[in-house]
Amino acid sequence: MLVFSKAKLVFLSVPKTGTTAYEAELAPLASMVVRDPPELKHAPVFRYNRFFRPALERFLGEDLTVLAVMREPLDWLGSWYRYRRRDGQQGERTSTHDVSFDDFVQAYMQGKRPPFANVGSQSKFLEPQKNGTAVTHLFRYEDQDGLTTFLERRLNRSITTRRMNSSPDMALTLPSETEQRYRRKFAVDYALYESIGADGAYTPLSHGDAPGHGHED
Repeated sequence: MLVFSKAKLVFLSVPKTGTTAYEAELAPLASMVVRDPPELKHAPVFRYNRFFRPALERFLGEDLTVLAVMREPLDWLGSWYRYRRRDGQQGERTSTHDVSFDDFVQAYMQGKRPPFANVGSQSKFLEPQKNGTAVTHLFRYEDQDGLTTFLERRLNRSITTRRMNSSPDMALTLPSETEQRYRRKFAVDYALYESIGADGAYTPLSHGDAPGHGHED
C-alpha cells in the first residue's frame, strides 16, 4: 500500500495485479510505503478502513482518493496458479506443482478451500464498508496506460514501470463446463470487473455482495 499525502491518494495493493511494479517506481514519492507484513501490505478495504483510514483522514482530510486495480477474474486465478508453481515451491502446502489448472479452479470453488487454492477474492478485497469507505477509482489490470496516465496526472511526474514479481509463463486451458461454473459462482466478480470504465470510474458493490470467503493477503 502506498500513501501520497500531497496528492491525497491511497493506492491499495490487490494481490496479483501488478502493484509491486508501481511500488518500486513510486516508493520514493510516497509519504508512506507499507511493505510488510503481507496482511498490511495487501490491506483490503475492510482493513484499510479499520487501521489506516482514521489516522489518514485525521491528518490529511476526509476527501482522500482510494485507488485499486482489478484483474479479469479467471486470469487473476491463473496468475495465482502459475505463481504457486514457481521454482522452490515443490512440496509446500500451497504448491500447485502436482495440481492441474482444472483441479485448482475446482478446489477454489469449494466452500472450504485447500491451502493451495486459498487465494482470497478480489470482490471481497474491494468490498465497500458499512460506513461508506470504498475504493474511489478502480482500473483494470489490462488498462496499464489508463492507470499510468491517472497516476502521472495526480503525482505530476512521468512514470515508467518494469515487470516484477511475475508468475511463470505457461499456457493454461480449462474445460468449458468448469469455466462456466466458475463464471456463475463468481458472477459478482465479473459484474464488478465489467462495470469498470474510463479514468477509474466503476459501479461499487453493495456491502455484503462479495462472496463471504476468507481473504488471504
